[in-house]
Amino acid sequence: MARRDAFEIGGARVAPGARETVDIPVSTLSDHTPVSLSAHVIHGRRAGPAMFVSAAVHGDEVIGVEIVRRLLKARALRGMAGTLIAVPIVNTYGFLNNARYLPDRRDLNRCFPGGETGSMASRLAHIFMTEVVLRSDVGIDLHSAAIHRTNLPQIRLTPGNARLAELGRAFGAPVMLSSKLREGSLRMAAEESGIDVLLYEAGEGLRFDELAARAGVAGILRVMQALGMLSGRGVPRSRASSVPCGESRWYRAPAGGLFRGYVGTGATVSPGTVLGAVSDPFGEVETEIAAGEAGIVIGRSNMPVVYEGEALFHIAETARAETAADAAQAQMEAAPLYDEDEII
Repeated sequence: MARRDAFEIGGARVAPGARETVDIPVSTLSDHTPVSLSAHVIHGRRAGPAMFVSAAVHGDEVIGVEIVRRLLKARALRGMAGTLIAVPIVNTYGFLNNARYLPDRRDLNRCFPGGETGSMASRLAHIFMTEVVLRSDVGIDLHSAAIHRTNLPQIRLTPGNARLAELGRAFGAPVMLSSKLREGSLRMAAEESGIDVLLYEAGEGLRFDELAARAGVAGILRVMQALGMLSGRGVPRSRASSVPCGESRWYRAPAGGLFRGYVGTGATVSPGTVLGAVSDPFGEVETEIAAGEAGIVIGRSNMPVVYEGEALFHIAETARAETAADAAQAQMEAAPLYDEDEII
């Protein structure tokens, strides 16, 4: 078997069979503190695809950081083929400030592919594209809901992309949704360069969520197995298939007031199901929010105080809502429990 070449990234060379954290210079803060894009590279001895896993493109989406941390400790990675590039924190600026955006108030996920001489966000996007994305064959980008909202673990796919649909099924999240590419997003820039990207959504901003973490780690390992990077030893099996969903709809607050939600993420609903209610502080006026279609709750607000028009429930339409709910429950049962020294 021919020996593989070293993997080059950020001016470093990672030898076959080695793993190394590479700090790629990004910028310098006003107090002279250097800012880096840190990538952990595992370069297998055997040939195979290169896959990146990224998190915290939005700085407050910390669940992805925890997923990457757990992934890098997984025993299944021992002896892997191909190359894994794991970037737990893309948006360092936002992460340090518990903020979604960069200090220039730009959304990094609307600035790809970026440029060498543009805004702060544009320059960071350019570095991530050139050093990580364009060195990969496929990627998984980890996200969560914004603060005060939570998402059921779900995979979002580019419509009409058969390869991503296959990888999405391998991931095994409870729900798969078609999601159009958005201008300036990492997914659009990557796919325009020929690199397919799965988008994983789960949990809440600035919060850890055990279901989201377990489903994320297990799903990534299953995708790696489907790509031939892992043998399957130590890869959790999915006990339920992902349910493909069609259209999705947000239900919004009919008025400002106090919000009480009656259903959580993963709940199945049918036309007429009462999702929650909004009342004024005196209890004199109360308005119920009812579902208009059969589906599954894939996202909801956690805030009891709401304004009129605020998004409260996100429901994906599917005739197989019960199956999707079963898949969500199976995630907790199928994913392995970690020892305390692996979690702390």
